[in-house]
Amino acid sequence: MPALQKLYNSCKVSLSTNGPVSEDALEKVRALLDKIKPSDVGLEQEAQLVRGWTGSANEQNGGPQSLPPIKYIHLHECESFTMGIFCMPPSSIIPLHNHPGMTVLSKLLYGSLHVKSYDWLDVAAPADQLQARPAKLVKDTEMTAPCGTTILYPTSGGNIHCFKAITPCAIFDILSPPYSAEDGRHCTYFRRSPRGDLSGNIELDGVTVSEVTWLEEFQPPDDFVIRRGKYKGRVIRT
Repeated sequence: MPALQKLYNSCKVSLSTNGPVSEDALEKVRALLDKIKPSDVGLEQEAQLVRGWTGSANEQNGGPQSLPPIKYIHLHECESFTMGIFCMPPSSIIPLHNHPGMTVLSKLLYGSLHVKSYDWLDVAAPADQLQARPAKLVKDTEMTAPCGTTILYPTSGGNIHCFKAITPCAIFDILSPPYSAEDGRHCTYFRRSPRGDLSGNIELDGVTVSEVTWLEEFQPPDDFVIRRGKYKGRVIRT
């Protein structure tokens, strides 16, 4: 059975409208996603190009130019989960965004990227959602394929994250449950608050938490565009 079909079959029994049915079920999905290669999803050609990639897009093409858009390749969506792949050109950025009430598995298929992620600190949310909220840095690192699948949870593991592509790269994401405006699972974008009056330390349950980052909602710039890419891999039997 193709690796992608095995992964889909596992997602179908392991993920529900409330997320993973158990830690063991989630682990089964993670282990199968770990085995997915670019060739399993029709991206072998793109992965080969990256293996010979030596510099920035500008250097390779002799001068400044506008970046090609980020592409999203849709694989499957149902009430319990979505499967898809983000293909990012070098230097492209997916801004800081959240996954409310969701568990997300991510596998870097090829290339290198920089990931930065945060979790909210458990203090009362401001009445005005546009105000800054305190968060704690979870990850600030570079990743290069091949590497293991990462998992973020509703309140831990770096639920709010951003990506910056170093080389051309592709990220296979499984979200459970999916984004749904009806169910209050909106994708919201954030940035570090420019306000200078916010403390780097806060008191939480009698303990002082240091190096706090304050995040506030914002609208991504107009040139942040994600286009739908064409899937060239094996068909998933649903």
